[in-house]
Formats: sequence, structure tokens, C-alpha cells
Amino acid sequence: MPEVIPRSAIEAAYERIRGNIRRTPIMTLSGAEAGHDTDVVLKLECLQHAGSFKARGAFNGLLGVDVPEAGVVAASGGNHGAAVAYAASTLGHQANIFVPEISSPAKINLIQTCGAEVHVTGARYADALAASEELQASTGAMTIHAYNQASTLEGQGTLGLELEGQAPDLDTLLIAVGGGGLIGGVASWYRDRIKIVGVEPETSCCLHAGLEAGEPVTVKPEGVAADSLGASSAGDMMFPIAQAYVDHVALVSDAAITATQRCCWQNLRLASEPGGAAALAALLHGAYKPEPGERVGIVMCGANVELSKLDKLLT
Repeated sequence: MPEVIPRSAIEAAYERIRGNIRRTPIMTLSGAEAGHDTDVVLKLECLQHAGSFKARGAFNGLLGVDVPEAGVVAASGGNHGAAVAYAASTLGHQANIFVPEISSPAKINLIQTCGAEVHVTGARYADALAASEELQASTGAMTIHAYNQASTLEGQGTLGLELEGQAPDLDTLLIAVGGGGLIGGVASWYRDRIKIVGVEPETSCCLHAGLEAGEPVTVKPEGVAADSLGASSAGDMMFPIAQAYVDHVALVSDAAITATQRCCWQNLRLASEPGGAAALAALLHGAYKPEPGERVGIVMCGANVELSKLDKLLT
């Protein structure tokens, strides 16, 4: 079994970042609301600073290290960039964030609001990553990778530590997957103590494809959640963790994701971006079917939705 991210490192990360992050609440849905025979627990990480769980990894990467004068550089579909921008601004560092052309205007605006310089570069995340690496090489800036970095995985793993204290009796946890930083960190925390299920869109499913192939593979991410769950391949660091500790990956349609976004607002008054709604969509639309009495938790991981697009979903 891999020991890439020890639980002790996640505990240390939590002590390091806890003064800079929110201990996000949980919400309990009745079985009737969730289409299940028992209550379902939602971890509302959509209420985290900068609108997603990514603030955990960003702060863990910046705290306790010497940040160079050139500051911080990161590539992102949007949420990681906003988190790095927020953390860098909070700690007094300059940040340059590279995003692809598919990033939503809402996320680009959030990054700018957090005080970072935004560079819109290329069609996909991989293009933005390459451009960020060029700037890092020429300036000596510090890189905070969205998912393929130990400090990022450790920080994201603190969500699992926190949730276990809030809902200690879960049998299963559903987690949306992009490059795999969140599920890699949380699975490193729980290990085999509960069932971890990844959720990906049918149109952006690099981890599902990699687990079937037995190694990371490259896919072409598309669809409504591509700006947050649109990694072209799973991270090398998290992949063996997923092989060991992720039960399987459930796939959801774009239609199921948008219907769940609508449900989140109409029934829960939660504004969710497509990637943030994906894990709940797996339960509500049958991609994951729990056993009778199974105690299910779901991470609501992102809130950075364009309000104009959300409004269109409701009309």
C-alpha cells in the first residue's frame, strides 16, 4: 500500500492552516430528499474561502516556507487559481495565475479580485500549465501545483480529517475528481476505514480511464464541468493512492450535473458550480446506488458559478 501522504502529515497540515481556513459545516439531507432510505451528509466546502476546498492546499503550500521575491505562480482551471491568489494575498505575496480560455469569467474575476495577475493562455489546462512553468523558470517564482504536489494533497486531506470529526459514522464518501488532489488527500486520510467513491463527468473522466488502464492515461476533457474537473490526466502522485483506496469511479452525465445544480438552488439554496454538483448528481441520478442503510457523505466542493448561467438553469 502506498505511503505517499502519511496521516501524520495531514494532521500537521491541519495545525498549520487551521487559522487561515474555515471549518466548513455539514448539512444533513433526509432520505426522502436524497432518494435514499437514510440521511445523507453534505460537507459544504463550497463555503470555503475563495469558494472551494482548494484554499486548504494553497495555504499549506505557502505557510512555513520561504516564498521568493518573485512570488507564487500557479496554473488552474479557475478554483485553484482563486485559492492561491487568496492565500498569497492574505500572506502578502505576489501571485501570477495562468488559466485556459475555458475558464469562466466568474472565476477569472475572482482571481483578479483576490489581487493576482491573471494570464489567459491556451485552450486547456495543460496549455496554462506549460505557460506557468515558463514563467517559473524565468523568474524563480514558487509553484503551487493544483494536484500533483505533496503539500497540496496534504492540505486537501484536511477536509477528510475535519469531516471525520463532524460525521464519524459514514460508510461511504462521494468525491468529485479533476486531477485528483482532493480525492487523493482525503483517501490518504481515511485509507480503508470507509469506502471512497470518485465521481467524474462522462465527458471528463481521466481517473476512470486510468484505473481501467492500470496507469494514468490522457483524455480530452469536455463538457459543462471542464473548467474544474477537466484535467487531461490524473496526477502521478495521487494515482497509486487511488488504486489502493478508491473503490471505483462513478460517471455522471452533463444533464445530471446541471439538473443537480438546479436542485441545489431550488431545494437547498446552495449555488453550486457544475463540478461542485457532480458528486451529489451521482446519488440523485443513480450513478451511485447505495445499499439499504448505507451512511453516505458527499463533498460539495465548489461554489464559483456564473450567476447568469445559474439563472438560465432556473428558467
